[in-house]
Amino acid sequence: MKFLRFLVAGLLAATTVSPAFAQSLQPLDRIAAVVNEDVILQSELDRAVQNVLGQYANRPEQLPPRNVLERQVLERLVLVKLQVARANESGIRVSDQELNNAVASVAQQNGTTVDGLRQRLEADGMSFGDFRNSLRDEIIVQRLRQSYAQSRVQVSESEVDAALAAQTSGGSQYHLAHILVGLPEGATAEQIATGEQKIAGVKALIDKGELDFSAAAVRYSDSPNALEGGDLGWRSLDEIPVAFSQMLKDMSPGQVVGPLRGPSGFQLLKLVEVRDASKAEARTVTEFNARHILIRVTDVQDSAVAKAKIDTLRARIEGGADFVEVAKESSEDPNSRDEGGDLGWFPADAYGPDFGRQISNVSDGQVTAPFRTDAGWHIVQRVATRQTDVTGANQRAQIRETIGRRKAEDEYNRFLQELRGEAYVNFRNSDSAEGGAATKGS
Repeated sequence: MKFLRFLVAGLLAATTVSPAFAQSLQPLDRIAAVVNEDVILQSELDRAVQNVLGQYANRPEQLPPRNVLERQVLERLVLVKLQVARANESGIRVSDQELNNAVASVAQQNGTTVDGLRQRLEADGMSFGDFRNSLRDEIIVQRLRQSYAQSRVQVSESEVDAALAAQTSGGSQYHLAHILVGLPEGATAEQIATGEQKIAGVKALIDKGELDFSAAAVRYSDSPNALEGGDLGWRSLDEIPVAFSQMLKDMSPGQVVGPLRGPSGFQLLKLVEVRDASKAEARTVTEFNARHILIRVTDVQDSAVAKAKIDTLRARIEGGADFVEVAKESSEDPNSRDEGGDLGWFPADAYGPDFGRQISNVSDGQVTAPFRTDAGWHIVQRVATRQTDVTGANQRAQIRETIGRRKAEDEYNRFLQELRGEAYVNFRNSDSAEGGAATKGS
């Protein structure tokens, strides 16, 4: 395997082409990175960067310079390649029929046929084969995550009991965010010094007010959640390492501590908010009944086009069109489209914080302004609200799900760090290869 890695890298570095052939090459065919025996093309990187730019269209100041953003996105693509390879080794497969069904679903979401989708892709410079491969990878990675969680994550009754007791006794919960400057396993003294210098520089920028914590995380963090501003969500003390939990008790909301040395590298930790667990997980919660219309942001439909579509649909509804009929006709959410966008009853945080904020800020019967989530652009019609008892079995089920989700996320992030550390990765615009111990320095 090691021979093949260096054979691939050597051929890519040493191959020469005639001037006539070089003129026929398209820039999109350039190689951005070598990942073990696989490659990432510049076209893949460009599409992924454009997706991130679309997500931050309303807050571009939080994004790092283009070259830094490309490096961050390239790291994400590296992780996708590594996860797909590991899934293949584990026997995880997506059949042609499953892939055909997924392609048909994407076409339907974009208001076209499979042939129409093919033509649109080709017009945008992306081959239909590349699109199918990308979609297959996405499904495979999702299944790898599910398989990993099922095999590695268990939630005991004692864990549920402890969390329930903490709520009953009014224990605190902490909303945290972090910035990570990662260190490889067995880091050298020079690598440790460089990491420490970098994290200290980031802390200085935050302390001077030149960057807020979220923007600094986007620009500098090596954590997989960097592009989400380093947000770690809400944690109880029993879900936080002891070294951090004692520190949190003496911190105030908004305070940033660090640098802290951990197993993955140097961290800055921010306490965003504190809440009383008994109030945060109240026995009675507000639930909403709502309908929504979704216009997805995809490789063939960028954020601007999706925003224009959702603006048009909201204008039609404001002009008297029936929300249910417009949803059936135009929504790109296959799970709710046939029901007129009906989402049933759900708590405010069921679909993420942005969704919850929007529906909480309108009254029953009103329609929200268009807003963006990771899925695309939405408008939501709030139908009704109710208070729901979540004691007993329901409360235990919610606690179990929350603990399991957080444990799965932590375990999978550790798995990704191990996967990345063991890999041979060569960025084509870099001066040297990066990899695990087996290939480092070779």
